Amino acid sequence: MTPDPTALHPVATHPRVVFLKPLVISPRIVVGDYTYYDDPDDPTGFEQRNVLYHFGPERLVIGRFCAIAAGTRFLMAGGDHPVVGPSTFPFTLFGGDWAERTLDVVTAMPSRGDTVVGNDVWFGYRATVMPGVHIGDGSIVAAGAVVTTDVAAYTIVGGSPARPIRQRFGDDDVQRMRRAAWWDWPADLITRHCRTLMAGTPAEIERIAVDNGLERTP
Repeated sequence: MTPDPTALHPVATHPRVVFLKPLVISPRIVVGDYTYYDDPDDPTGFEQRNVLYHFGPERLVIGRFCAIAAGTRFLMAGGDHPVVGPSTFPFTLFGGDWAERTLDVVTAMPSRGDTVVGNDVWFGYRATVMPGVHIGDGSIVAAGAVVTTDVAAYTIVGGSPARPIRQRFGDDDVQRMRRAAWWDWPADLITRHCRTLMAGTPAEIERIAVDNGLERTP
């Protein structure tokens, strides 16, 4: 039996693990099937405790089959302060005359845009993602990393600020994986080939996609 992507707690013996798609409420947070969050303290508090400063229109978009470790934080653009003048103090936040006199400064601030995470991305313990970052499919974000710039597909990054450590596969194999896009396969096909997905090669994954008419242009 395959896991139910609509189940909040997909592993009965581990309540610390939750699928995020059935958990999140905000229309500005979009999460794909099977992406999970693991937290021994409060996994169901993800939307409040792990997506911070989400006051503006920017979205957090997370793809399918992502693994998010405890303490991972997504900092949204609502936490930005104005830096065009002498002070970075957010006068507008406190209302009244301060807000009336400074609202135009805040509304004129450029947005960093949506934060977008691809598919099959693994976030290590207490990783931090800054506003507007795009993280490619198949990437790994090391524990404690602070991601301030975009991450290419199938790249391992770590440190603060995060820097590329290495690419998981050669360029040709990265393209194979992107063409295969296994996360979009039907659930039964994924189930039949989950062992190959964990222990096979990009060439084998691409062959499965080709044989089933699922290969695409990345």
